[in-house]
Amino acid sequence: MKESFKWILDELPYTAPFLFVDEIQHIDEKGVQGNYRFLPDSDFYKGHFKNNPVTPGVLLTECCAQIGLVCLGIFLLGKQSKLTNLKIGMSSSEMEFLLPVFPGERVKVISELVYFRFQKLKCNVKMYDEDDKLVCKGIVAGMLGTSNE
Repeated sequence: MKESFKWILDELPYTAPFLFVDEIQHIDEKGVQGNYRFLPDSDFYKGHFKNNPVTPGVLLTECCAQIGLVCLGIFLLGKQSKLTNLKIGMSSSEMEFLLPVFPGERVKVISELVYFRFQKLKCNVKMYDEDDKLVCKGIVAGMLGTSNE
């Protein structure tokens, strides 16, 4: 990963097993691109579905939100700011699922900023598989803020 983006990952309020960001490839004021590999030994595959494990849509949405909303929000709040007590709340999502993601697959998330005002961030997100096929797409929105001291 490019070192210049490591500070963003360091600010994420998630850890394994609920961290769905491996790398940020690009980020600017207009959007972000990052990726994640769904580990084949993750517990949720044991029950979703019997003998044919598929990544749950709620986790695809979470991956899109972590990369496309939270990473972008941290960037927009600023590297120069001391991000103490980062507060994040997902306020809405509207996702369309087109293809399954199987255990071990690596996905790429591309997010485009719709707006960031009054601490509300809204983005259009798309997730692609390793063959660059569109897996899911939609809109995610959330509230982001800090309690800087």
